[in-house]
Amino acid sequence: MTPPPPVPHAMPTSVLGLAPVIPVVVLEDAADAVPLARALVDGGLPAIEVTLRTAAAPEAIRAIADAVPEAVVGAGTVLGPENVRTAVGAGARFLVSPGWTEALLEAMRASGVPFLPGVSTASEVLALLERGITEMKFFPAEAAGGTGYLKSLASPLARARFCPTGGVTAANAADYLALPNVACVGGTWMLPTDALAAKDWDRIRSLAAEAASEAWAVCARGAGWASAAPTRGTRDRAVKPTAGDPCR
Repeated sequence: MTPPPPVPHAMPTSVLGLAPVIPVVVLEDAADAVPLARALVDGGLPAIEVTLRTAAAPEAIRAIADAVPEAVVGAGTVLGPENVRTAVGAGARFLVSPGWTEALLEAMRASGVPFLPGVSTASEVLALLERGITEMKFFPAEAAGGTGYLKSLASPLARARFCPTGGVTAANAADYLALPNVACVGGTWMLPTDALAAKDWDRIRSLAAEAASEAWAVCARGAGWASAAPTRGTRDRAVKPTAGDPCR
């Protein structure tokens, strides 16, 4: 059966509602952006964070936004207002920062796209909650206390919801996704360095499909969705079964 043609995503209103796993991409060559994005989308991971750690990042974001409409491309490692302007100008549809300052927060709020400011302490979470922000990146997740720390925040800071990134792997992603205050995770385990160097898009697609399927299985158990396990469109392609917040 021929799969239906890809449908462009509308502008997201929440980063946490895009997918249970967000690949965190570092690209040295913007020419790799489109085939990489297509491999990730075909594997069932349509939300792609391209980090602003290289000179190629803005061009890579623009290329994905133009050529892969079924992807939702965002910018990571957003460190200041200039990064916000550069990323949104290139076509980023969400923003992720490792931390936050008042100036960065103001710029992200004014950008018109959803964003995740980074936190690693209860005080930083409280400061964002005071400012009306409930969706955050928990970074660096493992170094900052991992699942145990996030679990301890769930009751006293119940309004806060997180995307843990930093040390999240295939081995522990399910543990994070099982937490009541975690909606998605970010990581690089589906993007091994040797596969990127070899431009082995088939391998990356297969690893993305594994990550998507495993994540949806956890989400289905946690949210009680009888139909939330991924279905298959094309070979090894995990298709998101429902819209909205993946795990919560």
